[in-house]
Amino acid sequence: MNVPKYKRVLLKIGGEAFAGPGGMGIVPQLAEEVAAKVRAVKQMGVQIAIVLGAGNWWRGRDGIAHGMDRSTADHIGMLATVMNALALRDAFERMGMAARVQTAIEIRSVAEPYIRLRAIRHLEKDRIIILGAGTGNPYFTTDTAGALRAMEIGCDVMIKATKVDGVYDTDPRTNASAQRYQSLTYLEALNLHVGVLDSTAITLCMENNMPIIVLDLWQPNSLERAVAGEQIGTLIYGK
Repeated sequence: MNVPKYKRVLLKIGGEAFAGPGGMGIVPQLAEEVAAKVRAVKQMGVQIAIVLGAGNWWRGRDGIAHGMDRSTADHIGMLATVMNALALRDAFERMGMAARVQTAIEIRSVAEPYIRLRAIRHLEKDRIIILGAGTGNPYFTTDTAGALRAMEIGCDVMIKATKVDGVYDTDPRTNASAQRYQSLTYLEALNLHVGVLDSTAITLCMENNMPIIVLDLWQPNSLERAVAGEQIGTLIYGK
């Protein structure tokens, strides 16, 4: 078993990871596949917190484009992340793994409210925590929620697990010659206006010296390799 470089990890996963070919909803099999990937990291002795996006249900910018109030659109997105969190918790528990959902918007009948010390205690008791509803505030993305929670609960790294294997100089989906960066400083990432991670999240990590790893969730063993300290994806850090 690989010896982990990072002992406590914040894993940020987009909601698209749970969606089928149409890009919407939750496919239970995909939730199980995500849970299995996280389980492989957990078996390395790593404490894991997860923040999920909601792109498989809702994108606030679509509502805003049709005249919806920004705060309303963002709150809909926050609630959508809770649905993903409940589905992932269910997948973990069916695998025999202890997991808890905490939400920044109180929904006590289905999840615990987010309380920082309680979240840390869950990690210390070897439970996975899934942190839903973003920051609980509009105008902040789930990337920023991931960065904020990573700092609050004392994580060693934030891993942004996406469909691409790092940060590129141009969009690899449209440019076959795009070059991937192995590493970037926070300022370099901000100056590049990287599309895979929002600037507020990067700035928050820069101000608190929280390293970020951007990788492809679906690449075999990508999470284990990142947690073990191998070079994979793109590392964003300070020098």
